[in-house]
Amino acid sequence: MKKNFTTLVAALLFASLPLMAGESKLDVAKFFENECQGCHGPNHEGGVGSSLEPASIGKKNAYMLSDVILNGRAGTAMVSFKGKLNKDDADKMVEYLLKYEGRQIKNLTLEDVKSTHQILLNREDLYKKYLQPTDVKNVQNIVVFTERDASKVGFIDGTTNKVLSKHESGFATHVTVVNKRIPRYVYNISRDGWVNMFDLNAPGQPIIAKIRVGTDSRGLACTPDGKYLMAGNYVPGGAVLLDAMTLEPLKVYPTSSVIDMDGNIGSSRVASIADTPYGPYIAFALKDAGHVYIVDYSKPNFPIVGDIPNIGKILHDAFLNEGEEVGRYYMVASQGSDVMGIIDFKTKTLTSKVYTGPGSKPHPGQGSSWTQEKTGKQLHATVNMNLGLATIWDNNWNVVKGVKTAGGGLFIGTNEHTPYVWADNVIGGETNYNKVFLIGKESLMVERIIVAEIDGTVKLVDAKTLKVIKEYKTSKPKDEKGNAVVPRLLHAEPAMHGEHMYISDWTGGRILVVDAKTGEFITVIDGLTTPTFTYSIEHRMDLPGA
Repeated sequence: MKKNFTTLVAALLFASLPLMAGESKLDVAKFFENECQGCHGPNHEGGVGSSLEPASIGKKNAYMLSDVILNGRAGTAMVSFKGKLNKDDADKMVEYLLKYEGRQIKNLTLEDVKSTHQILLNREDLYKKYLQPTDVKNVQNIVVFTERDASKVGFIDGTTNKVLSKHESGFATHVTVVNKRIPRYVYNISRDGWVNMFDLNAPGQPIIAKIRVGTDSRGLACTPDGKYLMAGNYVPGGAVLLDAMTLEPLKVYPTSSVIDMDGNIGSSRVASIADTPYGPYIAFALKDAGHVYIVDYSKPNFPIVGDIPNIGKILHDAFLNEGEEVGRYYMVASQGSDVMGIIDFKTKTLTSKVYTGPGSKPHPGQGSSWTQEKTGKQLHATVNMNLGLATIWDNNWNVVKGVKTAGGGLFIGTNEHTPYVWADNVIGGETNYNKVFLIGKESLMVERIIVAEIDGTVKLVDAKTLKVIKEYKTSKPKDEKGNAVVPRLLHAEPAMHGEHMYISDWTGGRILVVDAKTGEFITVIDGLTTPTFTYSIEHRMDLPGA
């Protein structure tokens, strides 16, 4: 009995001791900045993810925290990091979090941004020399892809699915946008703040200018007249207006001191940014403050002409309506209040809030907006991070259907050429994230499911009967080390005049090309490193706010 009691006491004492980081050489602060602060906040204050401040996690079991870092948390955006961290690394990260004392966030200034501006190639010389594209017949046939962990952006000829070029583009390269007036120019922003400008007509689609707008950035948009580009920062909080022909910075909009929904004054990250064809406006969302600012770029000094408060907590991504009065409504996700806030560019007010469900955390990505043929209704949709659910609403801002999917998603996309709305399940865990659900625009039901297997098989499944319609043998999905992995499918993008959908396989290093009208497999683009997003130049020219 005494031996058992001694063993129990020893076990209890061991559990209460702090973790030992062993031989870890991980730069925990840098890793947190690169991989964690986007969800958990630059000062660990929380956002999409929970607060990691010592006051919030100090009473939690350190071994449990380490386990969550390594293995993730099912049904949430918290992914497993066991592919990047070992046990000692995770223990060291927990020690860092428990002892974190905060840091001073630097203010955004025009002078700091200007100091990073670089002209790499003469734009006007290239414009005159390459009046027509050299590597493709039409730049609108190009599809841009990102290789997240390789920190690269690349270009594909959509007519042949041949990779044309790849470029170093900054850490975890994020959003890419097209200049709708001059589509030979596209721009991307990386999570470490670099904005790059590419010339698609020139051989190899070179970077011709670059600038660093911050140290942690996300949003990007180009005005429809092709004159201005706006980039948004998490750190330092704020937005930067750039000349779209040179990337010269014109104005900064710091968000280091704003009032949030609870009346507190503090810094806010900038989340979604969107242009609109509805007027000379560009909008950006204050993630932590719950505001949206509207800038009128047609006026001297580019003033803020709209400040829409109290939309919701933790604003994130957004999209615009198509159909009648295209681009009038800016629909922004509030992941802390589980709503889609509907901003009216005409009145510069919050028109409505669409409730997506408790704990849903809406994440529309590029979003979906379409007109039903049988009813004439304009409908809009988002997927949700914490629920296997696509939420659909109408122009009266009423939810008309909640369509059950397999797990949490990040992207839902469509266009006028496909009969479906394409929803991923990329946060649904290994048993679900290899599926893309095809929701009928007319039926508002899941009609077909694309399933990619670890052995390379791609199946097209009838959602009602669960019978396989067609089955294809493709390349085997492999990670960067050559290991077989369960495909993780996300971000279906229309391309090639609406004939194709490009679906990224994040874990398998591939892009699946499927038929937009049927979901049938066409081909696969192999040899990529964690492809995440694809952007069709043609589609993005037509998609308002993208």
